[in-house]
Amino acid sequence: MEYKDYYQILGVKRDATQAEIKSAYRKLAKKYHPDVNKTPEASAKFKDINEAFEVLGDKEKRQRYDSLGSNWQAGANYTPPPGFENFGGFGGFGNGGTQYKYSTSGINFDDLGGFSDFFNSLFGGGFTSASGRSSGSGAGSFYDDLGGFSSSSARTRSNTKSRTSQSNVNLDITQDIKVSAKDIFAQKPVSVRINNLEKCTQCSGVGSVCPHCNGTGFVTFSKTLNVKIPPEVKEGQKIRLKGEGKTGSGNVKGDLYLIVKFADKNYTINGSDLTKTIEITPAQAVVGIKKEIETLHGNINIKIPPRTSNGIVLRLKELGLPKKSGGYGNLNIKINLAVPKNLTEEEIKLYEKLLQLEK
Repeated sequence: MEYKDYYQILGVKRDATQAEIKSAYRKLAKKYHPDVNKTPEASAKFKDINEAFEVLGDKEKRQRYDSLGSNWQAGANYTPPPGFENFGGFGGFGNGGTQYKYSTSGINFDDLGGFSDFFNSLFGGGFTSASGRSSGSGAGSFYDDLGGFSSSSARTRSNTKSRTSQSNVNLDITQDIKVSAKDIFAQKPVSVRINNLEKCTQCSGVGSVCPHCNGTGFVTFSKTLNVKIPPEVKEGQKIRLKGEGKTGSGNVKGDLYLIVKFADKNYTINGSDLTKTIEITPAQAVVGIKKEIETLHGNINIKIPPRTSNGIVLRLKELGLPKKSGGYGNLNIKINLAVPKNLTEEEIKLYEKLLQLEK
């Protein structure tokens, strides 16, 4: 029997916390979900990931798995220690050769080939018969950021209600939105495209033979929204769009949270104030100069005073971004001294002469 290193499959250490295991599982499940990853090896990988989380995500099963001790290093020639052989295997249920299989909402593990022999040798219980009778506690629920998968075996009405409640967890979507100073200044909606997965509304995430989701229980969706950026917005601030998240059971909708990320090569944004860096030559800094600069309010001429030092900031009032209270913030011009790249021989000689005078 081939030993399966569940820790290696999830990419976590053997002393990983339950939170670390759950986090690793979520990332991998989202990456290899059949509705997202169409590569040939994705289904097998997805099956291994879920099998690993089925064990490591459950404290009791993880303890049983860890109790193998040094035997876990035996690799492909692994033989279960005494007491593990055929534990809760296929042979102990019902009469007349009743067939058992296991499936989760959205993913039919029977189609994926079921759990491995290694898993069945340790945790053979928990399968559901084709007639719908539960032969054990079930493999439980597995969760990910796609909205949550839950067990599909027959339950009582109260358990069904609990499962429906669980399926509506994590319906919110969180996504970055890149914003420039021009976007804020224009005070017009910014388009943002949302791409995500949500539970299939046609089969309520059960999957299996559902043609709408191809049996996965999940469907991809995308939409474009126009978002108004509030004045004096701060980087990292969340903009909430109610009801624009994923759709859960009972047509319950989550919210969309957009995290503001400033993306502007011309300005540094600080509330309603802007900072722009301009370059001047050493000669211009010494003598002073009038210079035309571009602003959000249009091009203007500013006066660089004589003997301007590198890094000095000139404040231009009312040339920044809109304020909540009305009016505009300031535009700060930061001076950066830059030596011209293409100097003539005459210019170099003048600089040499200036250097001699400074001595």
